[in-house]
Amino acid sequence: MLTLVLAESALETVPVQVLSHPEVQSWARQTGLNPRFTLLDRSYHHHAMKGLEASEKRGRPDIVHLALLGVLETPLNMEDMLRVYVHTAQNLVLEVNPRVRLPRNYLRFKGLIEQLFQQGRVPPKPEGEALLTLRNQTLKALLDELKPDLAVGLTREGKPVTLTKLAQGLVKAGKPVVVVGGFPKGRFTDETKTVLHQTYCIDPAPLEAWVVASRLVYAVEKALGIEEKRLRTLKA
Repeated sequence: MLTLVLAESALETVPVQVLSHPEVQSWARQTGLNPRFTLLDRSYHHHAMKGLEASEKRGRPDIVHLALLGVLETPLNMEDMLRVYVHTAQNLVLEVNPRVRLPRNYLRFKGLIEQLFQQGRVPPKPEGEALLTLRNQTLKALLDELKPDLAVGLTREGKPVTLTKLAQGLVKAGKPVVVVGGFPKGRFTDETKTVLHQTYCIDPAPLEAWVVASRLVYAVEKALGIEEKRLRTLKA
């Protein structure tokens, strides 16, 4: 079982400091949404974000969308061997049900996450099994809850290693967790680094989070022999 955490993700509602900014108000009127429950998005709020702290790491919900699409439809998840969490820079944790089918369309995804930020759960109670849940939780508290025997962070500051070799080590661990940055640029905070057992670099180039996540899942599938296992069912 692999647990993947998108950490410090650029996923948040519009912060109170910029709620009254004309750009935020204009987008809220266009969408018919209360600006308090609108996702911060650099595509629509670029000028409003300029004064925000660490603005270069914020306002990119598309990163989470693409990363989740890239890992949830994989054979590893189909085999019930993947768990995914999204930790945000504001210390919220989004828990993803492995059976969720996320919208492919970005605007529909945004609408779903905006509903999640309002309700704390999708679908809202009591409408069946939760597919997405949101709670206040730090990355440290999440890892304390998961109790991994190996917590690895992927960053260009880490020790160089091929994904093949890393995956081989992960499958030998009992409860591995891999942490990938869910932000567009920058580095993990010191707070994040302190909860990791080891950090690794898998490429000298700054790869996008969804590329790292999908390649990681595939490498783990290869290490577990999932390709061969699933193809054998066609011959039976």
